Parts: sequence; structure tokens; C-alpha cells
Amino acid sequence: MSDFPLAGLRSVELSTPDLEGSVDFYTRVWGLEEVAREQGKVFLAATGSDFHVLELKPGDAPLLRKVTFRARSREALATLEETLVAAGCTLLRALGPADSPAGGERFVVREPQGSTLEFVFGDKTKAERIVPNVPLRLAHVNINSSDIEALTALYRSALGFRLTDRSKMMAFLCCNSDHHSVVLAEADVNGLNHIAFQMPDLESVMRGSGRVKDAGYPIGWGVGRHGPGDNVFAYFVDPTGVVIEYTAEVLQVDDSYRFRGPSEWVWPPGRTDHWGIAPPKSDDCKKAQVSVSFAGP
Repeated sequence: MSDFPLAGLRSVELSTPDLEGSVDFYTRVWGLEEVAREQGKVFLAATGSDFHVLELKPGDAPLLRKVTFRARSREALATLEETLVAAGCTLLRALGPADSPAGGERFVVREPQGSTLEFVFGDKTKAERIVPNVPLRLAHVNINSSDIEALTALYRSALGFRLTDRSKMMAFLCCNSDHHSVVLAEADVNGLNHIAFQMPDLESVMRGSGRVKDAGYPIGWGVGRHGPGDNVFAYFVDPTGVVIEYTAEVLQVDDSYRFRGPSEWVWPPGRTDHWGIAPPKSDDCKKAQVSVSFAGP
């Protein structure tokens, strides 16, 4: 699994119509820590080694501004820039020094369906801490796609992702030993479906979910265990309408993992997870999963 050009998913940037309200939610309720404020943005960290996992910027509506991945080497970073431009992506910022407090080098592109992707190398990291009941890092980002086959092909051919599984509506893609770092969901509109935060363990998903519920935010879907990836999940809708997930125990894969397609990922009628205990997804959660667009040029 060492031949991937990417080491993993690092961070996401969101627009929020209520910056201080979002900062309060993600620190006091969700379990992140504010680590910097620069250029009008707020940078929030989990307890893992990434300098930050979430950037918040004021805006008129909740939008996905960018998704950031870390390259495995400086050479891989430069090659990825060339490969993505050749694949039809628009170069927004050429390879050069990053202007965030995490530092390092970066380039930024917009892929043909509209999401902005940033790639970094040499950015700051910190000592990882395992803290019960709060997020450790990002686990995956789920993107809505009106042409899931084309976007899957881009992630595989230009970014070196591996397709681990394909359900009826979703493609699961990995760039390291995690079963998936990116999930693409078939949808009528392109945009953000949800962002998943890795918790230390199942107990942390449960206790963290209790904390969020106590703060007045109901579980939108879960707690349950997914099929592809076998990870535990609990979905919530943040105060601005972004769907976020606590997850743990994502399946670890290697080259021997056997791909399974839609015919193998089916549930008995009425079941929505492996355990068979998760209630149906709430209407608010379903609506929010198709309501957050990409930030424009």
C-alpha cells in the first residue's frame, strides 16, 4: 500500500454564515480546539498529528470551500499538479509556499465537477494524543456527484486512489490502509454530502454522541455500523446545516482486500446498517446531505 501518491486526508474548509457560532459548536460541543486565526479564518485541530483538520471562513451560506490532502513526498506533490492539470482540472494556485499557519508547500485545483482540492507536503504536525470522546483526525469526506463514474475515474487515474467497494449509490476510495478516505455519492447535484471525524474507539462515538445530544443536536442517523468499511457511525447536522459524522473502527485494508460491488452490498428490507438497529435517517439529515454546495470561483 506504499505506492499511493497521497498519505491521507488532512483537512476541510467550510464557509459559515455564523463564524463565532460555528467556532463555539465545533470547540465546545464537537470536541475540536482552536489553534489559529489568520486572514479571517479560524483553524481548528483534533487531537491527532495534523496541525488542523477544519478551517472556518465567514460567508453568506454553508459551503465546502476545499478539501486538503497530504502528499507522501515533494516529488509526488509536483507530479500530482502536472497530472491533475492534464486530466482537465483547473489550476487555481500553482505549487508554492502555503499561506496557512500549517505551512509547507501546496497547490490548489478545481476538478471538473466543481470541488476545490488542495494538496500539501511539509506542513506542520504535532504530537498525537489519544483523548477519549473527542475527534482524533478526519476519517473521510463524502462528495455528492452528478456523474459518479467520471469522478471515480479522476480519483483513480489522476490521484492514485483505489476503489475498495461500490454500493448501489456510493463509491468508496482509499489512499492508505483505511478502507476509504473519500466516498462519492450519486446525486442530482454536486456538493458536500458529509464530513466524518475519526474517534478513538466505539465508546468515544457513543459518549461523544451523548454530549452532542445533550447540547441540543439530535442524532440524524445512527448509532450503527456501516457495510462498506465496517465502521461505526453517528450522523449530526451542525448549526449551519452541514452533516458531520463521528466514526470509529474503520476497516483496515491491504492489497489482498477483495472488491465487492452493488450486488453484494444489500440489506434486508427495513435495515440501514450492519447491526440492524439504526433507525431511518431523519428528514433533516437527508435534506442537509444535498444542500451544501461547493464554493464558486
